[in-house]
Amino acid sequence: MAKRALRVIHPTDKVRVTFGAGDEYRYLATGADTDGEYFLVEAIVPPGGGPPSHIQTREEEAFYILEGELTFYSEDGEITVGPGAYLNIPKGAKHRFRNNADQTAKMLFFFAPAGIERLFDEFTDLDESAGDLKTAIEGMNAFGQKYGVEYLLD
Repeated sequence: MAKRALRVIHPTDKVRVTFGAGDEYRYLATGADTDGEYFLVEAIVPPGGGPPSHIQTREEEAFYILEGELTFYSEDGEITVGPGAYLNIPKGAKHRFRNNADQTAKMLFFFAPAGIERLFDEFTDLDESAGDLKTAIEGMNAFGQKYGVEYLLD
């Protein structure tokens, strides 16, 4: 395996940014940067932001809250967390998060292994505002099935 160089990203550096579920996702490391080991994202989640319930069948997912508060929902219940909180979502677990507060939240989230970033890239082409929630979920599933992700009405 070729040796990779140390990679540093500063807050003002240009990186790939995508949008989904009302959130802004700033790519910090993709599979191309990590030999497929992981995908790291900084997320800006405005009030009301967050994806619908979903299940990832290929990746573990972890979250680290930097600013604000987010509520996470899973089959185990719900929990509201703030700065410094870390959550791990096992592969195959139904989950979602939502910003129920009145201020923007910021977090890092991490997928291992990488690959799901291609799903995020495809979502930039999806018009989430078209139709009702059921129609939006159907559109998301058309993309998600290629990456082992299923979106649920709940």
